[in-house]
Amino acid sequence: MSSKIKCIILDDELPGLTYLKMLCEQLPFIEVERAFNSPELFLKEYKNISFDVCLLDINMPDINGIEIAQLLQDKQVIFTSAYPEFAVNAFEIEACDFIKKPVTKERLEKALLKAQKQLNEGNTKTFFSWNTNIGKSTIYFAEILYITTSEIDKRDKTVHLQDNNQLILKNITLEKLLSLLPANQFLQVNKADIVTKKVIQAYTADEIVLKIQNKTKTVLNLGESFRKNFTAWMQN
Repeated sequence: MSSKIKCIILDDELPGLTYLKMLCEQLPFIEVERAFNSPELFLKEYKNISFDVCLLDINMPDINGIEIAQLLQDKQVIFTSAYPEFAVNAFEIEACDFIKKPVTKERLEKALLKAQKQLNEGNTKTFFSWNTNIGKSTIYFAEILYITTSEIDKRDKTVHLQDNNQLILKNITLEKLLSLLPANQFLQVNKADIVTKKVIQAYTADEIVLKIQNKTKTVLNLGESFRKNFTAWMQN
């Protein structure tokens, strides 16, 4: 990793955004890639920006920073907020740090150095959190075998876990799930299912055979429109 870390900033209040950007530009190890004062614009453009860290306000209209942070599963997130009561929510989703406004240069530098340290150590998320049939749950990537769309309510998804356990993820799309899961391990293989590479025993042009301990053979359909991506993914 280069000596500088790439940062983007989101704060819906322009004076606060300008101030944060100014502070970041005073830190020699930070490179500000973009600064947004619109959550809507941020959501449209963040996927096209190369960045390591996001400085993120929490209390914003329409969508709050906690919801946005859940989309940035593989990035370091530092929250900046005038509302200390949000700190608990921030650390529940494993944010790198929480800075109470007004932000000082010293406090910001401390948070960004912490983010830099975690990036240099290669710390990446190993889980995601979501509402399930048993409440807010932490689901570890390593425990997931495959994910299917619920037959009872298609808005829900069933996560098939090790030891024959299952969790029902409430009201989540497959697209959203894929944004939370590491792409090198998980792939959508038809209109209803996501599979993890480690359980694939064999496959044909139409089917994927899963090898799961203590379970009879599980076969998933390989959708025609998903076949090309699947073949390339398996070869990587």
